Amino acid sequence: MGRALLAELHGVATSYEPAPGRTVRVPDDTVVAVLAALGVDASTPHSVQAALERHEREERDRLLPPCVVVRPGRPPRLRLPEGTVLRVTPEDGAVGAHGAALDWRPEADGPAFAALPLGRHTVHAHAPDGGSATATLIVAPDRMPAPPARSHGFLVQLYSLLSARSWGMGDLGDLADLAAWSGRALGAGFVQLNPLHAAVPGTPAEPTDPSPYRPSSRRFPDPVHLRVEDVPEYAQLRGPARDRVDQLLERAAGLRTAVLHEGALIDRDAVWALKREALELVRTVPLSPGRRAAYCDFLAERGQALEDHAIWSALAELHGPTWRAWPDGLADPRSAAVARARGEHLDRADFHCWLAWLTDGQLAAAQRAALDAGMAIGLVHDLAVGVHPSGADAWALRDVFASGMSIGAPPDAFNSRGQDWGLPPWRPDALAATGYAVYRDLLRGLLRHAGALRIDHVMGLFRLWWVPEGREPTEGCYVRYDAEAMLGVLALEAHRAGAVIIGEDLGTVEPGVREALAGRGALGTSVLWFERNYNGGDSGIGGDSGTGEDGATGEDGGESVSAASGGDASTRPRDAVPARARPLRPEEWRADCLATVTTHDLPSTAARLTGGHVELRHRLGLLTRPFARERAEEAVELAEWLGLLGRLGMLPEGPGDEEAAVKAVHRFLLRTPAKLVGVWLPDTVGDRRPQNLPGTWDQYPNWRLPIADATGRPVSLEDLVASPRLHALMGEVARLARGGGAVRSCLPDLRGSGRGVWCVRSQGGGPPS
Repeated sequence: MGRALLAELHGVATSYEPAPGRTVRVPDDTVVAVLAALGVDASTPHSVQAALERHEREERDRLLPPCVVVRPGRPPRLRLPEGTVLRVTPEDGAVGAHGAALDWRPEADGPAFAALPLGRHTVHAHAPDGGSATATLIVAPDRMPAPPARSHGFLVQLYSLLSARSWGMGDLGDLADLAAWSGRALGAGFVQLNPLHAAVPGTPAEPTDPSPYRPSSRRFPDPVHLRVEDVPEYAQLRGPARDRVDQLLERAAGLRTAVLHEGALIDRDAVWALKREALELVRTVPLSPGRRAAYCDFLAERGQALEDHAIWSALAELHGPTWRAWPDGLADPRSAAVARARGEHLDRADFHCWLAWLTDGQLAAAQRAALDAGMAIGLVHDLAVGVHPSGADAWALRDVFASGMSIGAPPDAFNSRGQDWGLPPWRPDALAATGYAVYRDLLRGLLRHAGALRIDHVMGLFRLWWVPEGREPTEGCYVRYDAEAMLGVLALEAHRAGAVIIGEDLGTVEPGVREALAGRGALGTSVLWFERNYNGGDSGIGGDSGTGEDGATGEDGGESVSAASGGDASTRPRDAVPARARPLRPEEWRADCLATVTTHDLPSTAARLTGGHVELRHRLGLLTRPFARERAEEAVELAEWLGLLGRLGMLPEGPGDEEAAVKAVHRFLLRTPAKLVGVWLPDTVGDRRPQNLPGTWDQYPNWRLPIADATGRPVSLEDLVASPRLHALMGEVARLARGGGAVRSCLPDLRGSGRGVWCVRSQGGGPPS
């Protein structure tokens, strides 16, 4: 009992429910290991008792918690000795009204506190016995910003979007072009991206992991996304440097041609090798006085975080990216050895600072292009759930991460082995001790040039499944975070940026989490194929019933369960799904969500409609049941949806028309009350291939495929702009989004010389003509 109590005091769960009504006890060894990662010794009865006594003593003697998070007009409920005086220093350092004593006794509401502005302040407590304490005080808004209006937009993996100017993969110039075109020509309100976080650099022996969800750093974007020719100093290159860059451009054109026309996969390392050499030459051009001043401002603004990221990048070039294998002393970012390295490699570190500045500038330009095109939101960035254990963040923020732990997912009805994602978790105690500064700075950086932020596995703001190193995922446990604090910091930074927050709440969702997120104004994510009535009966379960990636809902008080291997519905056992779980009608969907037909981890719509996703998994040996049974049951589910679409009059073209069915599912989304409707960009041209096939490693080219048409032919941005299929679908989407009005559509002039652009008015019933 003592160890269980100790675990509870530190937010460590000693049991979990893989399914409603079934409780599994966490192994004692796991509890001991997780507590040790939190700095608590629970290895013996004596150490448990000592830890309990120490915790009790600390709580008794502590005047203030390390961080206090409140909402406007709601004074914190603090246990203070009678007569304690509290003073607040606002974050802007002003004195006066907000520096006056604040009466936060339980019997008083504290009128001075009610006047405090939103922000991250400092509170000082002075007790009558002479004791004092200081803590971070975060005053956060009740709700996060709402979308300015209902809108639709594209979901795209940027690397997959190549244009005639790409260096072998999509870049920030392509992003700006996509945003400007789709905003102006299609009335799109946003473009949602994959995470653009900095990746762990590859080596000749081990290429860069192409997954955008295992980054080196979430605090800085990857310069591989730079459009080299858009760097202002590029135009000033002369002589041999210019000649060499021209040669690199020719080689980049070869990479682009190989991907678009010769069946090659996107090779991130090859692209970066060319860009890095070109950028090193561009850097020889001196910055103008104005540009130099802007760079210095950026360095000052990003401070220590940028310095750490840059020196890690320089050291990784010298010693490889696995910092635990670096020479003695370099594994500690605050060591004397690293201090010497900062001086010895100052120029190379400055190169990486400069790259971060350039990337930040091109991200800003892409957001400006989106807003100038009339987009209500613009760019929607994506925050990965964690970082690579060998990366820059894990090195620079080692005190904030739990050593020897990895996050994942518990075993459930769809994956009896559980999942280990190989990403170290944040320590909740360390976050609180720093006033959530690391978390705040992370959000602030991502929201610099964004109209919205998608948070992958948003349930991680409440709890995460920790797996001790060397153990199976089945031997993990949940560790709880201070959700009020995590949501408060998120709400404050979203408010300051004027940004919408979209939580990816698919998969295992603890009861009450969706309600808590909705109560703070965060949107959820609803995928068409999983929106079913899992409560049974013919009546709907209501518009706030958000379902998990496997389609299960947490509304009934039990846990939802995640689909096997990350969410491909083709792998889930149907006997675990009630037969009465009919598709939800449009009016039964929740309004506070991003509604979409598919995601990067799921089959494309064309593949699902044709059964191609089942055939792919069969070819790769990934099915756990006979192919015929899998295909038959997928056909039944598809028929249920097509039947509903037909009854609702959304499939006037009749059955058997794939392109018409793709239109129909998007007509359905636009009939729901969803505030945002996302269109998977590959769906607009009939792409059959998923960008990521969960459960595979080298069996499938995850994260390395360009967008392709229905025949598998890669298509460029220019091809997309000229695609009749895309315009037929997006004309329909825009028409319905605008309430049935005409849509202005622009296509390259393909009727004559191929020069220029011609524009038409379309009612969305077919391609412009």
